[in-house]
Amino acid sequence: MGTVGILDIEMGNLRSLCNAIDSLGVDSLVVGEPSALPDVSRVLIPGVGSYRAAMGNLTRLGFVDPLRRFAAAGKPVLGICLGMQVLSTRGEEGGAVPGLALIPGDVVLMEPDSLRLPHVGWNSVSFRSPHPVLEGIRDGKDFYFVHSYEFRCAPEHSYAETNYGAPDPETMQDLFVRYGIEHDLESIPVLCERFGVTFGSA
Repeated sequence: MGTVGILDIEMGNLRSLCNAIDSLGVDSLVVGEPSALPDVSRVLIPGVGSYRAAMGNLTRLGFVDPLRRFAAAGKPVLGICLGMQVLSTRGEEGGAVPGLALIPGDVVLMEPDSLRLPHVGWNSVSFRSPHPVLEGIRDGKDFYFVHSYEFRCAPEHSYAETNYGAPDPETMQDLFVRYGIEHDLESIPVLCERFGVTFGSA
């Protein structure tokens, strides 16, 4: 499968992700500058923090256009947590800012009626349609969430979703937490260790 590149955007726990990949016996490389992207066959984008700060770092480090070219070449890109959110067209956290625009959609503040934010805890995830990154994971499996923002994208770009609030089916769609997967752009809400297993076996 070649070398997995773990993007260092100066946000997130790189060591945990490196350990997860290493435990699979897969070669990995921490990518701290765009010039290293040709040395890897796929990229993981981790991240913990705000959308605006993440895009600020991606821009300052010179990753935005090289990542777009990497994805356009058909090479897999997996976003984890905040890394998944910056795959979107635009994010509102910290003030509206453009994203990598690899998956059409916006990351916006959730509006879960009387439920509190951030959303912290276990929720079951339902699969909308099959995709290789979902293979071996049971539909309806519980995953752990810690977030206040949701990725809203068109149904054709959404392969898995969970619901936080909105018992009325007519309003439920607006409160789905959507995770898009398009072509070789892969993302799903799971713990770092699970990302390593799924990514390594794809």
